[in-house]
Order: sequence, then C-alpha cells, then structure tokens
Amino acid sequence: MRRNKTFPLVLCGMVSLIFFITAAAKAHGAASCDPHAFGAKVDGVSKDTAAIQAAIDACAQHSGGTVRLSAGTWLSAPIVLKSNITLELEKGATLLGSPDHKDYPAKTEFRAPGLQSLVSATDATNVAIIGEGTIDGAGESWWEEARTHGDHGVMGSEHTRPRLVVFDHCRHVRVEGVTIQSSPMWQLVPYYSDDVTIRNIRVLAPQHSPNTDAIDPFSSSNVRIDHVFADVGDDDVAIKSGQANSAGPDDPSRDITITDCTFLHGHGLSVGSEIAGGVKNIRAERVHFDGTDNGIRIKANRDRGNDVGEMVFRDIEMKNVKNAVVISEYYPKILPPDTDPPQPVTRLTPHFHDITLENVTATDVVSAGAIAGLPEAPIRGVVLKNVRIEAQHGLAISNADVSGEKVTVQASDGTSIIKAAGGNVTLR
Repeated sequence: MRRNKTFPLVLCGMVSLIFFITAAAKAHGAASCDPHAFGAKVDGVSKDTAAIQAAIDACAQHSGGTVRLSAGTWLSAPIVLKSNITLELEKGATLLGSPDHKDYPAKTEFRAPGLQSLVSATDATNVAIIGEGTIDGAGESWWEEARTHGDHGVMGSEHTRPRLVVFDHCRHVRVEGVTIQSSPMWQLVPYYSDDVTIRNIRVLAPQHSPNTDAIDPFSSSNVRIDHVFADVGDDDVAIKSGQANSAGPDDPSRDITITDCTFLHGHGLSVGSEIAGGVKNIRAERVHFDGTDNGIRIKANRDRGNDVGEMVFRDIEMKNVKNAVVISEYYPKILPPDTDPPQPVTRLTPHFHDITLENVTATDVVSAGAIAGLPEAPIRGVVLKNVRIEAQHGLAISNADVSGEKVTVQASDGTSIIKAAGGNVTLR
C-alpha cells in the first residue's frame, strides 16, 4: 500500500485552521463561560454572585463571550458586565436580587448619591442581556421602606434605592427577550449611552410600587424601544436628561423610537420630568395604552427644563386611561395656578415645541388632558391630526399654540376645548 505523503500536511493544515477559527471566534465574543465551573449552586439560597462575576471576568479576559444562566434561581448581589459580554438567561432562569440591603454598596450614580444596581455596565461596548429568563429585583422590602419614610427615594434622597439594570456611558447595547421585574426603583436605565436596542421584553411591577419606571433613557441617543410590554407602578417609559436644579452641563436625549408597545398599569409614555439637557427627535408609533394613569405625557417645570421638541406620536390607541394627553410645564401639577405672572427665563426654563399627535384614539377616558405652557415660555407648534378623544372632561389649553385637522374631543361635561390665558387654538 502506498502511503499518502500529503496526509500529514493536510492534517496539520486542518488543525491550524481549527485553531484559527477557534481563536477568531473567541476574538469575536463567541467564548462561553459557565458560572457552574466557578462554584455556582443555583439553589435560590446560596449567593452565586462570586461565581457569576468570575464567569464574566473569565470571558472578558478572552476578548468577550457569553455567560449563560441555566434554569433555576440564581440569588445574587450586584454583578458588573464588561465589554463584549452577553449575559444569557435561559428559559426558567431567574437572576434574583439579594434581599439583604447591605449587599448594595453606596456609590455616586447619575451625579447623585445612590446604590449599586443588581446588573450594571460602565464604559462598556458591545454588551447584551438576552434570553427567555427573568431578572427579579425583589423590590418589596425596598418599597415598604420608601412608604415608611414617606420618601420615595428618588435621586439624591436620604433613602435612596438601587435601580435594577443600568448601562452607564455604554455603546452598542442590546436587551432582548428577557423579563425584568420588581425593581427597588427604576428598572432599566441607559444613562449617557448610545446605540441601544431594547426589544421583545416584558417589564413588570405591582401597580402601586413606587418609582418602578419600566425604561428610562437618560441623556442617551439612538435608542430603539420595540415590542415592549410594560405593566408597572410608574412611567412605562420616561425619557430624561438631567435632574431638577441641575448645575449642568447635561447632554440631551435624542433620536429615540418607541414602536409596537403595550402599556398597562403605569404612568404612561413620558418625556420628563427631569430634562435639564433637553430632548430632541422622538418618534412613537403603534403604542397601545390600557389602564394607565396617562397616555402621552410631556412634563417639566421651571427648575428642570431645556429645549424639548421635534416629537411625533402616531397611531396611538388608548382606553381606560385617566389623562389622554398631558403637555405641561407645571409638573408635578398639570394646570397653572389661578395667578402666575411671567418669571425670568433661565437655563432650566422648559421650551416645548414642534409636537405632533397623529391618528390618536382615546376612549373611556377621565380627562382629555391639558396643554399648558409657562407665560414666559409658551408651547409652540402643537399639531393634532386625526385625533379622537372621548372623555368625561375636555382638553384644557393655556399659553400654547395648537392647530389641527379632524380633531374630535367629546366631553360628557359638555366642554370639549377649554381655552385659558394664552391659549391659541386653530382647528379645521
């Protein structure tokens, strides 16, 4: 039998090729790191924090990869994701926040005293959370503490609470498929982040859980929120860009799309109230509200505003909401006081402009809402197209220029449009 002298060369070439492919795969984040290999017990009693973090760090040392949490309950204190890391929660997996409040270290977050979130990433690129599992913040004890103190623990409060998932100054972020629920406070926050995709997720919290906003893009850009189901205790989405009385500078939130979402309990789709950096270029389409406190809400006050405009809300359906449309520069109130003379314009004066509502239907509504600007900063360029609202009370307009066509407001109390000082309305 003749020996094939080329076989060793071919075998050697194949081995080299396999090595090259493996190395390339690792370089492109294809490595997989199993927390079980680092001692994870996944029994819902022992804390698996160290094992999960060790798996994340091991993948990061190999230029990134996937850390998979298999079915079971992974009890954990805060963990930190890094560049090129994907955290995958398989079906039946729950990453459960530790009930021990001491597990959440104090830190400066969003330029204010805070506590470290259960899952975070800072200055990371190409980071993702995917799968069919659940991230649960075990927020009940935190909510009870907030209620006890009569202080909801928002930014800078003495009784602050951790958020659940925070991406801080990150780029190329993806959150897809998972359920995020029961956060002590805000649930999913891209902060000063760019190129963020949030798709096909559920965000849940009891109806009266304080400050459990579902998704809060904060001074972030190029954010896509698509096919999200939110049923929470506060804003279903709240676009922010700088806290009240901010000393600045604050970057705007801009280029954000919200499409094909369903919002049940919650405070609705909000821009604000903390928007000291401004908000630009927002598009929301095919959003369904059922049972929310508000539908579309744009909110600020003299201590937390900036330039806010170029927004389109299209193909919106609401039913059983309290306020259909609120565009107000008097947050936390909606309407101005009986007497409110103009005040000096400052860096934090809100300027709302160029806001379009098109193909909006609202039925079984308590109030059609309000469009209320400040006397020193009237709201400009609100356009209503094909808007139909059936409510107990009509739409109040003050210090605002509103125009539109095919607009129907049916108020059971008989007054469809309530014009106050500075309210200019042109409807065809």
